[in-house]
Amino acid sequence: MKIFLLVITVLIGLLQYRLWYGNGGIKEIKAYQQELVELNKQVIEKKERNDALYAEVEDLRKGKEAIEERARYELGMMKEGETFFQVLE
Repeated sequence: MKIFLLVITVLIGLLQYRLWYGNGGIKEIKAYQQELVELNKQVIEKKERNDALYAEVEDLRKGKEAIEERARYELGMMKEGETFFQVLE
């Protein structure tokens, strides 16, 4: 009877070890869950960035004001009849 209990105890110990540290164990599942959370954050950030870029593209397609604004600030262009003032501080 003592040998039977010893064998059962060893088997339970081995099964517990596999549950906690083995392939597909709880420790590995926690690591995968943490990685999934981080990947979801990256997806959300990239989606927000893509939405902003899409809105900017739509604005450039539909309106002249956005094109003029970009030409002024990025390329330093002016309309005819405008006067350029540079303020030095």
